[in-house]
Formats: sequence, structure tokens, C-alpha cells
Amino acid sequence: MPASDAFEPTLPLDGQGILALAARSMFELFANASEGMLLVDRQARVVWINDQYRRYLPALGFAREEDFVGHPVSAVVQNTQMHQVLETGKPILIDLLSNRAGTFVVSRIPLRDESGQVIGALGIVLFDQPETNLQPLIAKFSRLQRDLDDARRELASQRVRQQGGQRQSRYTFASFVGSSPAAVEVKRQARRAAQSSSPVLLLGETGTGKELLAHAIHAASSRAGGPFVGVNIAAVPDTLLEAEFFGVAPGAYTGADRKGREGKFRLADRGTLFLDEIGDMPQALQAKLLRALQEGEIEPLGSNRLLPFDARVIAATSRDLAALVREGRFREDLYYRLNVLPVRVPPLRERRSDIPALVELLGEDMAQRGDTPPPELTPEALALLTAQPWRGNIRELRNVLEQAAMRSEGPQIDAALVAEVLRASGVAQILAAPAAPEAAPPDPAPAQLRPLAEQVAELEARAIAAALQATGGNKLAAARLLGISRATLYERLGMSV
Repeated sequence: MPASDAFEPTLPLDGQGILALAARSMFELFANASEGMLLVDRQARVVWINDQYRRYLPALGFAREEDFVGHPVSAVVQNTQMHQVLETGKPILIDLLSNRAGTFVVSRIPLRDESGQVIGALGIVLFDQPETNLQPLIAKFSRLQRDLDDARRELASQRVRQQGGQRQSRYTFASFVGSSPAAVEVKRQARRAAQSSSPVLLLGETGTGKELLAHAIHAASSRAGGPFVGVNIAAVPDTLLEAEFFGVAPGAYTGADRKGREGKFRLADRGTLFLDEIGDMPQALQAKLLRALQEGEIEPLGSNRLLPFDARVIAATSRDLAALVREGRFREDLYYRLNVLPVRVPPLRERRSDIPALVELLGEDMAQRGDTPPPELTPEALALLTAQPWRGNIRELRNVLEQAAMRSEGPQIDAALVAEVLRASGVAQILAAPAAPEAAPPDPAPAQLRPLAEQVAELEARAIAAALQATGGNKLAAARLLGISRATLYERLGMSV
């Protein structure tokens, strides 16, 4: 450590020279091993920096050291928390600091006099390239920060809905639970789509969360203050769809409302219009929808007036639109008009590692709605759920949990009960059914008549095999995926730890 950087804080030694030596050694260790250090006094003014810290001054906007040292730390270091350490007297041992000079992992330690009063604070830069050194931690922190911001926006939008009664989105990206690579990727694509004003097309199987993502895209877009209006095309009779979309002029037909009726396009003005199950739209209406999207205006039923609208369109479908186009059942020009920003929402079987978190979330929601404790699943029961193909995805998972909770005598749900519910729904039979030879005679003892313990053991073995295959044979990762301990996994495999 250069002599110019020498600094010896005053510490109460009580005649113990070894304490002073230890303090000096620790200080020198931090000074030499860290990426930089600075000291502030009781008034939060910078009183000293070491050579390593001086290299950050240009990036912070200072050409001379005297423009930095002697000034309030909050005026020279953006986003500093040194004031908090001085006020509370408590250290902040690990934290992320982002400012003009970059992102740093830092520690902040209070300094005290002989009477125990805080007389200053020491700031230590532990890493100055956390993106390289601590990439997993930084990525997780960034995701948590985004989810926190999403949750705050969701709470704010809920307050707006309670106060104003305007149609608003109910979900944000924080509502889309999952940290698997597939879940992270779909949220990344959806966030990018939220920054655009172009149409979005959400593609995915039923029950994957397409409507939730549509709400989240709206909530993160520049139209978040406007209405979110959704219509499920498959749920509206074909004869009523035109009126549903474009509205009805006053007295347009016998029985029509004298005041007329606003259509979804007008209700979504300055907001977002969500068209769910767009693949089920009748061909006769597809041309009118295309014209509305191209011209930005609609003609209510029974009217000769064209009314402008300003709504961002998000469409969703569980059907193969490209195949429908090839079959002539969906207009090609409308397909290309909607397929500007396609986002594929992955099925649950492609993000099995998210199932434990989803089970916890769904259980809490069931408890709130039913005013009962959330169901508790044994590790074996969770393993069975993780191994299923989930043709109905999250919607089907919720249905199985609700059935299991209704049949359970207590708050805990075991593997036998889960297997029973899965069998009743047909899922377990898909996994457990053996591949019989073509000419094999029918089995005189059907699979469902076998002992329950035998069937549970078979399902458990398949769940473990699926987890090991998904993790490339990594037993620790497989145990985490299944929600059981490594010791339990070894026990099921008949191995010693």
C-alpha cells in the first residue's frame, strides 16, 4: 500500500497492541485486495480515497481529486447509501451500486470512536465488473428488480381500477411465475413487444397464460393508462360478433338500444384491444377486421358513419394460424397484419422447473378464495405433478390441485391422492400405460386394478427418470427439480449417498 494512501483509524486498544495490529492488517488487506476504498466523516463528507478508487474519478465526472475529496458523498457518488450507514450505525456488507462509473459490488462499514459513537464510514468496492464475476447473481437481481417494478405497477393499476372504474389490466409480468429458461425468454420477448405499438400475436396451447401476458404487455406499454378491453371470439356467437366489435347505431334494427351500443374497438380507444382465439373468427368478419386495422376506423352496425379509433391490438390463438391460411380458412393478409410481433408462449411441459413455484402460487390463491389454509404437497406428490405432460397446462394443473384439495382429509396432499386424481383425469394412464405388442392378447388384469402402491411407485420412477433425463443425469439438479432432497433421490434409486 503506497505511503500516500496510509490511513490508520483510531480504535480503542485498551492496552492491547495486538488489536491495533490486527485492525491495521485488516485495513491493509481490504486496501490491497479490493477495487477501491473511500472514507467519509460524520457529516458524510469524503475525507480520503485510495489509489484504486482514483481511477473511477473520470467516469464519475471529476478531473481532479480535490473536486471529489472534501465534498458531500451524495454530491459526488450517485445512489450512495453511506448516509444510511451513518444514521443507523449498521453495516451494509454486500450491496449493488450503479452509477455513472458502472455497476459495483460494495460494502459499507461504520467507524466508531472509543465511546461507541459513529464518527464516519468506510466504503469498499469489492468487484467492479460484477457482470463477469457474479453473472448469476446479477441476472437474478435484475429479474427480481423487474418483477418488483411490475408488482408496483400492478398495485398502482389496481388502485386506479378501484377509484375510476375504467377497464384496466389485471396482471403484470410479475404475475407470470417462472424462472426457467423458457419462462425468462417469453417474458423477455413480451417486454420488448410492450415497447412497440405494432400488433402482437401470442401463440400457444390452451391454458399457458396468453391472456395474462396480454395484460402484462399492456401494463408495461405506453398505453398502460388507457383501457384494456378483451373479447373471446370463440365465446361469442358468430351472429353477434360484428356488433361486439364495431358497435350498433341507435335504432339499427328492431329491438336495438335507442342509444346505440359502443363496440370493443371504441371501448379500447387509447388503450389495448385483446382478441382471444383469433383463429376462430368467421371468414366473413375477417375482411372487416383487416380493414379496421389498416384504416384505423370502424363503421357501426346500421350506420353510414366511419368512426376513428386508436387501439393497439394483441391477438392470441391456440390454433395453427399458418395451417389455417394454407387451408384457406384464415385470410393471409390478415395473418400478416397480426403476425408482426409473434410471441410463442411455451407449454408447461417445457418449463417443468417452474411447477413447484406455480403449485405454491395456485395453492395460495385457492386458500384466499376458499378462506382455508393452502394445501401442502409431499415431495413425492410434487414429483408426480412435475412429471406429467399437462395437455391443459396451468389451467389443468390448477384443476388437479383443486380436486386433490377437495378430496384430502387434511392440509397435506400425498402422492397416493395425487395419483388418484391424475388417474381420474386420464393423465396418469398416459404415463403409466405400457406399450403392448401389436398382436398381444388383452391383459386380463387392467392396469387400474393393480395395487395403488405399485402404481404410485411406477409413476414415481417415471418422474425420477424424466428429471434425470432433463438434467443430463445430474442427480443434485434432478432432486431440486423434483422438490426432494438428494438423500431422498438416492433412496428412491436404491443408492448410497
